[in-house]
Formats: sequence, structure tokens, C-alpha cells
Amino acid sequence: MEFFQKRCDIVINRQLSDTVYDIWLRCPEIYRMAKPGQFVNIAVPGFFLRRPISICEAAEERLRLVFEVRGAGTKALSQITDNIDIIAPLGNRGFEVDKYKSAVLVGGGIGTPPLKFAQNKLEKSAAVLGFRSKENVIMADEFRNVTICTDDGSYLNYSGHHGNISEPLEKLLASGEYEAVFACGPKPMLKAVVNLAEKYNTPCEVSLEERMACGVGACLGCACKTVKDGSEIYSHVCKDGPVFDGKAVIL
Repeated sequence: MEFFQKRCDIVINRQLSDTVYDIWLRCPEIYRMAKPGQFVNIAVPGFFLRRPISICEAAEERLRLVFEVRGAGTKALSQITDNIDIIAPLGNRGFEVDKYKSAVLVGGGIGTPPLKFAQNKLEKSAAVLGFRSKENVIMADEFRNVTICTDDGSYLNYSGHHGNISEPLEKLLASGEYEAVFACGPKPMLKAVVNLAEKYNTPCEVSLEERMACGVGACLGCACKTVKDGSEIYSHVCKDGPVFDGKAVIL
């Protein structure tokens, strides 16, 4: 894993919703190395542990990070406007966009942003994005061929789907038009995605999220259960992932 520790200037810091922020960083050395599915680890002044954030996009010598405020650390991060210290790009396995020409992208809530980076690299794609309600929807207008699903049906006036991602995803997989599925979101959603992909014999890659500290495989805090050669083992999201073969992950 090759990565840099750099202090990068913030060129954009804007709010996408009540709790979601969108930051663009200028970091020429890192953006050239970044791959869809990788992440950065950010030092927040006043907090001991860094905050891991998925890379949403990499373009024009910049990295884009879209994150949700979940506690005091990410709240403090959202208020920084000058520069931040990052370690990046982290993760040894991202989405295998070079292996497939087409894919269905499935995102749940704040799992949506890293899929934008993947879509930018694909010749053909469709996106199925799930949120609790219309107020929680982010980046809807940034994805091609997108279906927005809301638990309460509050996005129906915008040609959305009332319910979870399963029905729209199954229709896309049944069409046979897509070679793979890339997914990022809560584990119950990922489990449903893996099951549907298996039903239609479609390769599936899932991005996992676990609490982590170092981000480089030293602390071993981000353990997850996987299967190798028929046996359960512990892998680590930062070092072995964060993207895994859906069939190899115990969700």
C-alpha cells in the first residue's frame, strides 16, 4: 500500500443537507493515485483518532470527500475551511472498475458518495440509491440512470421508488445488461444486494465500513469476518479492503 501524509488546502466546503458536507481538497500527488473505493484518514484538531472518509471523486488535482456529521469529530471537521492533514489513498482493494465495462451501483445513505467515483470510470452504469426520506437524499442529480428509493415514499413526485433497493435492483439484474454490482451502505442492505447478485449469477463487490484508528493495518481494529478456502477468517477493512468480493464476506 503506497500512501502519502499531506496537509491539503480545502478549495470547497459546502453543505449538501442538514448533516452531510461536501469538501474538495487540492492534493496533486494523491489524486493521481486514488482509485474508486479507497479512502482517506483525516486528522481533526483536538481529537486523538483520525476520521476515515471514502473518496467520492478525484479530478483536476483534487479529491472530493462527502461525509455525514455523526459526532463531535465530524462536526469539527465540517467547520474547517482552510486545510486538513490527511493520509491517503488508503485501502488495498477498491472497486474493480477496470475489470468490467458495465455495473449496477447500489448505495445506501452515506454509502452513496464513493459510488460516484466508480461510475466515472465505467462505460455503462445504472444506480439504485436508498434513503430514509426525501430530506436525506444526496447527489441524486449527479448519477446517470438513477433510481432513488425512500423508505417512506416521499421521493415519488421525483420519479422515485417507495421501498428499499431490492425491487429496482432485481429488475436491472434480470435485464442481463450489466456485468457486475458495486455496493456500499449498511450491512442489511449489502446482504440483500449479495443475495440478489448471487440469484442472477452476477459478480458483486461490497464496500465495508468498520471503526478504525490507524487506517493502514497496524492497529487491527477494523476486523470483519470473511471466508477463505471454506473457512471463516478475520480480515481487516483498511488493509484487505475496504472493498470485498460479496461471496467472501459474512454479513
